[in-house]
Amino acid sequence: MEGTSTVPDTSATSSTSSTSATPVPPVPPTPPVPLSALLAREDLGLRHIAGPVEQDTVIHWAHTSEMADPYPYLLGGELLLTAGVHIPEAAGSGTYFDDYVSRIVAAGGAALGFGLAPVHDTVPRALVAACDTYGLPLLEVPPQTTFSGVARAVWQLMAQARLAELRRVTEAQQSLAAAAARPDPVAAVLRQLAQRVGGWAVLYGPEGAELARAGRTPQDGPVVALGALAAVVRPVPTRPGVPQGPTPPPTPTPTPTPTPSSATDTVGGSHLAAYALGGGRGFVLGVAAPRRDPGDHTIASVAAVLLSLLTGEQQSGSGSARSAALVRLLLGAAPEDVAPLLGGDRWTVVHARPAADGPAPDAVAASALGAALGSALIDTGGSVVRVLVPGDREPAAQKGWICGVSAAVAPHEWASADGQAARALARARATRAPLVRHGERPALADLVPPADAAAHARALLAPIAATPALTETLRTWLSLHGSWDRTAVALSVHRNTVRQRIARCAALLEADLDDADVRMELWFALRES
Repeated sequence: MEGTSTVPDTSATSSTSSTSATPVPPVPPTPPVPLSALLAREDLGLRHIAGPVEQDTVIHWAHTSEMADPYPYLLGGELLLTAGVHIPEAAGSGTYFDDYVSRIVAAGGAALGFGLAPVHDTVPRALVAACDTYGLPLLEVPPQTTFSGVARAVWQLMAQARLAELRRVTEAQQSLAAAAARPDPVAAVLRQLAQRVGGWAVLYGPEGAELARAGRTPQDGPVVALGALAAVVRPVPTRPGVPQGPTPPPTPTPTPTPTPSSATDTVGGSHLAAYALGGGRGFVLGVAAPRRDPGDHTIASVAAVLLSLLTGEQQSGSGSARSAALVRLLLGAAPEDVAPLLGGDRWTVVHARPAADGPAPDAVAASALGAALGSALIDTGGSVVRVLVPGDREPAAQKGWICGVSAAVAPHEWASADGQAARALARARATRAPLVRHGERPALADLVPPADAAAHARALLAPIAATPALTETLRTWLSLHGSWDRTAVALSVHRNTVRQRIARCAALLEADLDDADVRMELWFALRES
């Protein structure tokens, strides 16, 4: 009687030059079990007695059958277990075993396990010869090992492999998300993807040109094939032509063939995959790897989603509101009148720059930082990125960035908060801290009426007010407790320049800057300026 499958198979069989438009799977499929891992189980006592001994032989499940022709009941990838009940007495003198093994191979069976009890004491020699002839691995199952025990071992190995694959995918998702928040997010995501799949990753532009790549570049054949595969999933833009001459009669419009969202191929031993990025702008992610593990599609799909966000344009209602707010500001509206369009009453300003010295961050890097901080209100100027963050969100330190954060303020205080964030960033750079926040504790200056405090500050700082470099140097120097080196780092100048400016301030102010009382009074004045 035909047996039943013991272990369900949820793996997807990859094929050459196949296309797929299926959604991203939530978890990777179950990995198959290497035949070598099953043979290594000492509790089973299995012995490999015929057929190839290739290390890449895998099984997807265990199946028991005593049918003379199991072909109709096999799906492929099975370890077929039999006790030889179906073998006739005169089988060794004819073609019975050749026919039996050839049908298993034709059905895609991965291996054959032959039990020594209770029917046979040894494995028939003709069966051994047939397995060698047709290249089917043959395992001898000892009397003390039950077929259910073998099937359970297959299930256990599959469960272990699935757990390991889930752990690998989870770690890859975390590393890809962290890479997307770096100052060079596109390059960082591609590097992480190439590392996780052990191959090569490339981002193609709408015209098919390579915009960025990472990992070990394969040979020319796979590179060309991957570019062609990317064209398969790239949406074709419709460009209406300009009619000339008399209008032709209308013709039926054929239904367009939908473009797949992903495609796979195998060329020169490299497994290729292409993923169309969201937004329909023509960007495509290409991946080439020497192998195709079950979780690789999930990992690449996560990278494709992140790259879609990094390369996509925000065409939404919130984008329209931001455009309207900008227009109103340009036309003279007050910030407090514009803020409701942006969706908040209080706001925090963040100034950020890459932690490592290098080129200024580009628009993609700035967008990634804004997404990590929870805001799309971003300004990129020089080496500093400014982000306007809703006050109900607490900006956190971002890997690869140095950030200065202002206090949460009302819209009419945006300019003041911008200065706070700039000073906080300067302090963060000087102290090598990933993030510094502007202090919000009440100060002694709060006891003085604002008008009187401002008038006193103007009078005290008048000798240096006409030279902003002196005012800012004094402010930074005092905030860093008179440290020449830290002030030089914060202002991006030489320490001798700091000394000259502070000496100039002392001369113009006619003040002893070594006196703590003088420093305190000047600091209060600078806070009001």
